[in-house]
This record gives sequence, structure tokens and C-alpha cells, in this order.
Amino acid sequence: MTRTQWAAITAVVLALVFAGTAAVASAGRDSGPAASRTPTADSADAGFARDMAVHHQQAVEMSFIVRDSTEDEEVRRLAYDIANTQANQRGMLLGWLDMWGLPKVESGREPMAWMSMAPNMDHGDSGMDMGSMDHGDAGHQAQDGSLMPGMATKTELDQLGKARGRAAEILYLQLMTDHHQGGVAMAQGCVEQCAPGTERDLAEGMVAAQRSEMKLMADLLQARGAKPRTG
Repeated sequence: MTRTQWAAITAVVLALVFAGTAAVASAGRDSGPAASRTPTADSADAGFARDMAVHHQQAVEMSFIVRDSTEDEEVRRLAYDIANTQANQRGMLLGWLDMWGLPKVESGREPMAWMSMAPNMDHGDSGMDMGSMDHGDAGHQAQDGSLMPGMATKTELDQLGKARGRAAEILYLQLMTDHHQGGVAMAQGCVEQCAPGTERDLAEGMVAAQRSEMKLMADLLQARGAKPRTG
């Protein structure tokens, strides 16, 4: 088995382990006294659930696009793993919002506003320093459909849709690396701000799994004579 196959398996296992831990915690710890604490609409818990659900949806979309644009089994397998994992996590996040009786979309509330409640944060190898956050945009200037850090623009999604073969593989891996960097910073924000419990456990799992996938994607890019667009 190749190094990239082991890396892919590791990332999936990490995601499944933490998702399983979250499910068990939901049936156990969250059924105790802490269960009476329902997050408010402006809490980090609710903000993370709303924003990461949107963030995940784009990762799923990009993964389906590249699946139909290349015959490379390594990239197709990675895309399938990301789409499957993030679709499942997205369902959990939206389910919690339903359980809390909170809207999935709030008009007038800017994406990432909840991140402005955090102290200055430098999230290591996420590749993004969130310490320069401005209220409401977490230091990210939304443009051309890129609502949050790491999200691809509509122009980039169009480029991915038109690319084929090796060009599609490289662009997907670069865009998804950017996407994971933003996702890791967001998830780490929840680890530091969300209340102890199921959601924070899931966020911790996202950090570990996506960092593992970023290392895999760097290897896949190197094998194609390319590299991530950001350090």
C-alpha cells in the first residue's frame, strides 16, 4: 500500500472516530444537566454550525466536480472521502440547529461574526492567522461567492468545471487545500469558543482529519509537479 493510500485511510479514520465520539457523547454526556443549555443564535456554537455547513457544502460540490473530470483513482478516492465525510458532518451541524430551534440562515448576520469573539489566534499549520479578524468577516473579504476563508470563488469553480485530467486534479487539490486551511481555522475557533460537548468534539476531529488530508494533498500535488498556492 502506498504512502498516499495510508494517508487517505488515516484521514478517513480520524474523521470517523471523532464523528463516532460525537455521536456517543450526544447520547451520553449531552443527556445530562448540560443538555438544558441551548445555544443562542449569536453564540459561537450556532455560528460555527451555520458557517461550517455552508463551508462543507462547497467542498462536497468541488469533489463531485473533479470526480467527473479525471480518471485518476487517487484523486477520485480522495474526492469521494471528502464528499462523504463532509456531507455527513454537514447533516450533523444542520441537525443541531434544528434541535436548538435556531435558523440555518440568519439575514443581516455576516458570516464568521462569531469568530470575532475569539482572542488573537494563530492556528499553526492551518496556514491562516485569524488574529487580524475584523467583526463580521474574520479578516476575510467576501467576493465572487467566496463567503468565508478558504472558499473558492465562482470564477474558480467555473475553471474547475472546465478543467480536465491533470489540470483538473491540480486545480482541485490546490482549491481544496485552501478550503481545508480555512476550515481548520474555523474548527479551531470552535474548539476554543464552543461550549464543551458534542459539537466541540466534532470540531476537534475536523482539525485533525483536515490537517492529515492537507499533507496528503501536498504529496499528490508534488507528484504532479505542482504545489499548494499558499504556504
